[in-house]
Amino acid sequence: MVIPEVRHGFVDVAGAQVFYREAGPRDGLPVLLLHGFPSASHQYRRLMDALGGGRFRLIAPDYPGFGHTRAPAGFTYSFDRLADVVEGFVQALGLERFAWYAFDFGGPVGFRVAQRHPEWIAALVVQNANAYEEGLSDLARATIAEPPAELFDLAVTRSQYVDGAADPARIAPDGWTLDQHFLDLPGRREAQLALALDYRSNVELYPAWQAWLREHRPPTLVLWGRGDAFFPEAGAHAYRKDVPDAEVHVFDTGHFALEERLPEIAPLIAGFLRGLDARA
Repeated sequence: MVIPEVRHGFVDVAGAQVFYREAGPRDGLPVLLLHGFPSASHQYRRLMDALGGGRFRLIAPDYPGFGHTRAPAGFTYSFDRLADVVEGFVQALGLERFAWYAFDFGGPVGFRVAQRHPEWIAALVVQNANAYEEGLSDLARATIAEPPAELFDLAVTRSQYVDGAADPARIAPDGWTLDQHFLDLPGRREAQLALALDYRSNVELYPAWQAWLREHRPPTLVLWGRGDAFFPEAGAHAYRKDVPDAEVHVFDTGHFALEERLPEIAPLIAGFLRGLDARA
């Protein structure tokens, strides 16, 4: 049994103190783990334990407004600005080519970075990160149009983990408890509301992201929880319209698929990443 060493630190990116977790050999294939709402890099702790003892260098930053990252005064919370910070973070670490794992908000952040630097992207792992109109539920459309006042309350935070799960007993309460802790910090709800109001910019960019996929055809692994109340299963299969060779796996779980299905998902990710060597 190989138990990985997980390292933690901060990187200054234009005044933002970006917290990150890292596991695996420094000369291994970099895999940038982009978290979702309302979480942070801690959502990848178990995945890093599962895969960080091999050949992959797993790197998970917290965006401004999330987790342990400290944003400078006057920071403007938009998806463009989150992408700016992740772009600067990648440059600060000296990453030249990497795979990214995008979940939820990680998709809008990751696709913006990919558009700016297609040469950086070796492969995509997409988990409930939507880029297609058919991947938006009525609930998602209503939330985007008018974010409800209770969006940042504990009941909603918890529901994102357990709704759609086949066996909620497999989902530890630690995730939503820690998420809520960060949501309740001073200034965080205002930051999250600004991002919620900016989410429509992501939908407007779907055609551009789809065009990017058609042009570059990166090796793509799509993982999806079919019980996701926001992003239904159709969003997973839609990726094949632009990347016909994409590998798609759908699981009987909800939005936070890793929480319940890590034993099935981690080997798929490992096999996919190992396969990049054969494609090179």
